Amino acid sequence: MKTMTELLGVSCCALALAAFAGCEKKDAAAPAAKAGDHSHDGDHAHDHDHDHAHAEDGKMEKDHGHGETTQLGEQKAGPYTVKASRDGDVKAGGDVPVDIWVDGGAKGKSVRFWFGTEDAKGSIKAKCEVEDGHWHTHGEVPDPMPEGSKLWVEIEGEDGTKTVVGFAI
Repeated sequence: MKTMTELLGVSCCALALAAFAGCEKKDAAAPAAKAGDHSHDGDHAHDHDHDHAHAEDGKMEKDHGHGETTQLGEQKAGPYTVKASRDGDVKAGGDVPVDIWVDGGAKGKSVRFWFGTEDAKGSIKAKCEVEDGHWHTHGEVPDPMPEGSKLWVEIEGEDGTKTVVGFAI
């Protein structure tokens, strides 16, 4: 009798495990993610699968569908020299690819940027990732875009100190 109870218990466990393993259903209504899909929630970074062909001077060699590259200049900010460029037009509610060079490359612990006012009120900060030896990501433009908006770049140094610089867009 005990053997039959144990056998029944083991059988039930095996069936439960088999059912659990088969529960990995995909939602047919949800679209599959594609290379280059972007998620933009709060302070974020993203991976994207479009190959930028950056020239050494920071200019795009090809358009890649982002629009023309606009050099935003170079500024001294604290201990850093910061250079920035953007691709395409800056439109309220839009998405803009931005490239940032810190001292000619990707110096610093992390880099974030946002469009809007220096205090970032109403803006979403975008955390950059190193791509081709400099910082890059896409950022959202607030809608409505505040009067006098700029591209603000925040560099977090290895010691945790933050330096902010603004570029006319």
